[in-house]
Parts: sequence; C-alpha cells; structure tokens
Amino acid sequence: MKKSESKYFNTAVRMDQAFLELLEKKDMEYITVKEICEAASVNRSTFYLHYETIDDLLAESVQYMNQHFQEHMKLGAERFVSKIREYPLNELYLVTPKYLIPYLEYIRQNKRLFRTALKKSGSLRLDGTYRRMMHHVFLPILERLRVPEADREYMVAFYISGLMAILSEWLKHDCEDSIEHICAIMEQCVMRGRGKQEERK
Repeated sequence: MKKSESKYFNTAVRMDQAFLELLEKKDMEYITVKEICEAASVNRSTFYLHYETIDDLLAESVQYMNQHFQEHMKLGAERFVSKIREYPLNELYLVTPKYLIPYLEYIRQNKRLFRTALKKSGSLRLDGTYRRMMHHVFLPILERLRVPEADREYMVAFYISGLMAILSEWLKHDCEDSIEHICAIMEQCVMRGRGKQEERK
C-alpha cells in the first residue's frame, strides 16, 4: 500500500471509529458531520472526500465492524470453504451454537450500530452485504448436499432473509431475549428446512 493510500485508509478508519463512539452516545439522527470531524480530528473537506452523506459512513462502519469480527474469529473465506469441503455430510450445516453464539454476542455488543443499519436497510441494502458475506458459506454446502444448481440461489436468499428477519426482530426488542434462545430459534428454522430438503432426496 502506497503512503497516500495508507493515509486515506487510516483517515477513513478514524472516522469510522469516531462515528461508532458517537453512535454509542446518541441516535444517528442527532449526529452531525461537524461532530464526526471533531472526534476524528479531520476537516469537513476530508469527510466529503470520503463520503457523500453520513449514511455512506454508516454503511462503511457496518462493513468495518464485520471485517473486524471476521478477523477476530479468523474466518477467512478460503479457510472456511476448505473446512466445509471436509465436514461429514451429517454435520454440514453451520447454524449451530459454535458459530452462532460468538456472532450473536457481537451483534448485541454493537446493537446500536446494527439497529441503526437495519432501520436504513432500504438505502444501505444490508441484505446484499450479508449475501456477500454468506455466499461463500451456503453455496459450497448446497453443492455438497447435491442441491440442483438452479435451486441454490433461491435457497441462499431464503436462509439469509430468514436469519436477517430473526436478527431484526431481536434488535427491535433491544436484544432482550437471551442469545441461547435466539440461537435455538435459528437452529430450529434451519433444521426444519434441511429436513424437508432431505425428504425430497
């Protein structure tokens, strides 16, 4: 990375972090560009060099947090896919407490950010963000389960939309229900869908 690119990236990270800190204290509607610039020690022209609106910063902040989480969990796409290809078929689903609980804990720790993002999901297209994140997980699983190729995109859309709907409801209720309870609901929904798929084989 060139020095100029590194400086650009570091400035963006500072604004992400400043925005996230402000979001912990107040709703997004009350956060101004001026406050973000002061917290990140940048001027307004620098902000507008990176973003057109605070919504753009919100979208980037969600991606920044997801990337941070993936690095923390060390779930690189390449390594993940290789593991998927090695699992026994009867264990080949990832909506389990082992994978869900850390993610649900992460969502609850950053619930203000994710609740704000979900409110603006129409403009942010969060379903597309999660589709990109999960594509490399679900498609190799469906391939190994010999789901017809023409059906795979529909099934990926179904699973992602369903899991997003559960997360959305949980966030709307301020994550009051326990992580274990939400995990059990997700498992139940996925396993029912999988059971029906296996019946058709």
